[in-house]
Amino acid sequence: MLRVGSKAACMACRNLVSTNMGVRFRVPLQKLHPLSRAIHHRYSGNSNPQRAPHRTAARYFTSMSRLPMRPPKPPPGSGGRSYQQQRGFWVARLAARLLKLRYILLGSAVGGGYTAKKTYDEWKDMLPDFSEYNWVIPDFVWELSEQIDLDKLAKALPEMEEIAKLLPDLDKIGENFTFLKSLLSSGVSLGSEVKGASGLHLLLETSGDPPLKATDSSTAATQDASDKQYKKSSDKEKIDQLQEDLLRTQLKYQRMLERLEKENKELRKVVLQKDDKGIHQRKVKKSLIDLYSEVLDILSDYDSNYNTQDHLPRVVVVGDQSAGKTSVLEMIAQARIFPRGSGEMMTRSPVKVTLSEGPHHVAMFKDSGREFDLTKEEDLAALRHEIELRMRKSVREGQTVSTETISLSVKGPGIQRMVLVDLPGVISTVTAGMASDTKETIFSISKAYMQNPNAIILCIQDGSVDAERSIVTDLVSQMDPQGKRTIFVLTKVDLAEKNLASPSRIQQIVEGKLFPMKALGYFAVVTGKGSSGESIDSIKDYEEDFFQNSRLLRDGMLKAHQVTTKNLSLAVSDCFWKMVRESVEQQADVFKASRFNLETEWKNNYPRLRELDRNELYEKAKNEILDEVISLSQVTPQHWESILQKKLWERVSTHVIENIYLPAAQTMDSGTFNTTVDIKLKQWTDKQLPHKALEVAWETLQEEFARFMAEYKGKDQDDIFDKLKEAVKDESIKRHKWNERAMDSLRVIQHNALEDRSITDKPQWDAAIQFMEETLQSRLKDTESVIRDMVGPDWKQRWWNWKNRTPEQHIRNETKNELERLLKLHDDHTAYLANDEVTTVRKNLEGRGVEVDPVLIKDTWHQLYRRHFLQNALSHCNLCKRGFYYYQRHFVDSELECNDVVLFWRIQRMLVITANTLRQQLTNTEVRRLEKNVKEVLDDFGEDMERKSHLITGRRVQLAEDLKKVREIQEKLEAFIEALHKEK
Repeated sequence: MLRVGSKAACMACRNLVSTNMGVRFRVPLQKLHPLSRAIHHRYSGNSNPQRAPHRTAARYFTSMSRLPMRPPKPPPGSGGRSYQQQRGFWVARLAARLLKLRYILLGSAVGGGYTAKKTYDEWKDMLPDFSEYNWVIPDFVWELSEQIDLDKLAKALPEMEEIAKLLPDLDKIGENFTFLKSLLSSGVSLGSEVKGASGLHLLLETSGDPPLKATDSSTAATQDASDKQYKKSSDKEKIDQLQEDLLRTQLKYQRMLERLEKENKELRKVVLQKDDKGIHQRKVKKSLIDLYSEVLDILSDYDSNYNTQDHLPRVVVVGDQSAGKTSVLEMIAQARIFPRGSGEMMTRSPVKVTLSEGPHHVAMFKDSGREFDLTKEEDLAALRHEIELRMRKSVREGQTVSTETISLSVKGPGIQRMVLVDLPGVISTVTAGMASDTKETIFSISKAYMQNPNAIILCIQDGSVDAERSIVTDLVSQMDPQGKRTIFVLTKVDLAEKNLASPSRIQQIVEGKLFPMKALGYFAVVTGKGSSGESIDSIKDYEEDFFQNSRLLRDGMLKAHQVTTKNLSLAVSDCFWKMVRESVEQQADVFKASRFNLETEWKNNYPRLRELDRNELYEKAKNEILDEVISLSQVTPQHWESILQKKLWERVSTHVIENIYLPAAQTMDSGTFNTTVDIKLKQWTDKQLPHKALEVAWETLQEEFARFMAEYKGKDQDDIFDKLKEAVKDESIKRHKWNERAMDSLRVIQHNALEDRSITDKPQWDAAIQFMEETLQSRLKDTESVIRDMVGPDWKQRWWNWKNRTPEQHIRNETKNELERLLKLHDDHTAYLANDEVTTVRKNLEGRGVEVDPVLIKDTWHQLYRRHFLQNALSHCNLCKRGFYYYQRHFVDSELECNDVVLFWRIQRMLVITANTLRQQLTNTEVRRLEKNVKEVLDDFGEDMERKSHLITGRRVQLAEDLKKVREIQEKLEAFIEALHKEK
């Protein structure tokens, strides 16, 4: 019996099953396994197989194939029991053999599967490894491979007949190379004459002719001379023809490659458009170059005390002014995106341009959402205008150039991915209209970008001017002496070829033999004919036509890979990404270490504070200030009216006493008093009172606003917001203006209040008397204080404080005593002294030896009479406390005629009504307008980064800012590195 799972069993079973299924194999019988051959002979009817070695297996399969379908009948006489036993035996035997057949089939399947897998692995190992070339095909091509119509792609490719037409005549080239080989092997020089018979003999030997005999040398000499001349001319013609054929072939290949690249560009554009529409329904990820550009944008604003410098690669475009820097960059970006001028400085600040591939040719600023369609001339003009505006806006007053970087991204089909920075052109002389430090500023900006050890320096040199006039080459040599990261570009080669008498000078420049600087590569380009209206396509065609017909390329002075901006952009892109891959991980480690240092400092100095940067702190302060403004609306009406009434009386009390009450009361006549009061109150209401009231209201609002801010500050001990709050308060108050229409309505209200003389009840009368007493007592105290200052200390102060009067105070004191005697004699004296009274007082003082001036006498009299009048007014006020009954019944009594009480009641009522009116204006209008002004100021401050940096300062703020930026830079770098590894 065969062992289940053996090779013989598997092969036998497989052949057996195939034979039973009717499958006809064409394998020779000799190549079959011996067991398979035996089974084959058994089933094919062959009576002479080699079955001895496997007879048992063959017999087994033969007997199995001849199993009866029904058991035989039992012999007669054996009984039913014997028949049942024999039947059960055959059933068991059949089941056992069927189970064995299942194992044979299972083993055959396992063996066949293993053999197929082994064969597949052998074939797979024979194929070459194409994993290193995956970077050639973008990721989205693999994703869209099932979506692309391969039939259309095959139709887009050129036919073999077209390619054959472009191929050179190989037979002709072979003949030419055979000819050159024969010349070189014979030792004949193409540039010199052949001298001697040995050289001629060697030449003839190479040509297949028999050598000349010595006897025929005289006859052959003449023939040799003519043959040599003919040979020399034919050799030069063949060499020239060979060079022309090679150049023509190269141009044919170039045209074919350009056509294929154009078709590939269109195909990639279609693929990118499909991907852009989201046919895969996946989240669009940022491209690799966009991630890298975001890191550079963050680093441009980063400044740390830990000296973590930005050493990430970028392509720095430097050159002399008007050398063609911007034109080269535009050719690489494939769009005329920069403003242009004839000879004047147009690049006034660094412009960072991020180039990447995309389905549409568009441009966008970092801080703007608008896309400029670079295929439309109006969008191109708008983009150039916007760049020029941003440059001029970045330049400070009195300066010519700026260090502020303008960030721009350009996307389009077929654009090489890289980051370039266009710098202002280097100048040799400061001209009129420029700042005096313009030259030094441009040098410092250029050095700052070039000193980055990983920056690729794209040095632009104008080929149409003398090389000795170049300034930028010396500057580049200083920053990169070994030329390990410099690419030299010679522009305007068409003008250089036309103007230079010796074209070999161009060859010396592009070979690095004319300038002392060294470079990785040298390129020669043409960026147009000098017209600002040229398109990129026309410039490309002109550049291609020029180099195809230029003797520089035809004579071998320039190599094909050294010309055109296309080759330049490819070389710069390769160099850029090589530098990125070599340096980006090192920069990530540097920022990781810087982050650790900053976090350690924060934990040690501010362990219980959250890391809030300047913007977050500003938002916190903004909310606090708005809460304080809202608190103004919670002030009670009684508080507003009390403050307003008090402050308004303090503001107008001097005018009321000095200009209204005293002049009217000193007339000593009731009718004159009322007339004078009415006239003066009307004049005061029309001109001054409303203005004074609004000033008081505005000052009250400011004071309450400041009080709430101070109280809030007391609750929060963090003083980091003090400068910001003070600036917001001052700016809001400066912007706030009271509603002018409120003044007219307030004037009417005040006028009506002052015209009312009717005191309706006793409490109002008592309140007016109290108000009058308080006012007069306050004025009396002020007057007595003035008199004490005039006469000096009395005898008690002189005794206890050891103070003496000055001579002027002594004269004042003597004058006071004399005037007091006059008042005692004439208690009802008027407010003014007569001239004779002044003379009498002066003579009396001179009799006591005191010389006094009449002006001093009148000044002293004014204060003494004021005190005397106020004392009498207070006495009269006490009498009027019981005069309400007479006032109400209009009784006329000279002693109880209280017109001054009525005046103070009118003033007091005007103060109450004015305070109420101002309070309504404050709570209903002005508080809301102030809140609106505060919000506007906060919004303006929030957009002004310079002002925020000035108002929110301190090591805590700067440390939080650095931590935020370092974390953001590290995260961006890690995401970029991960994407970079995936692309590899």
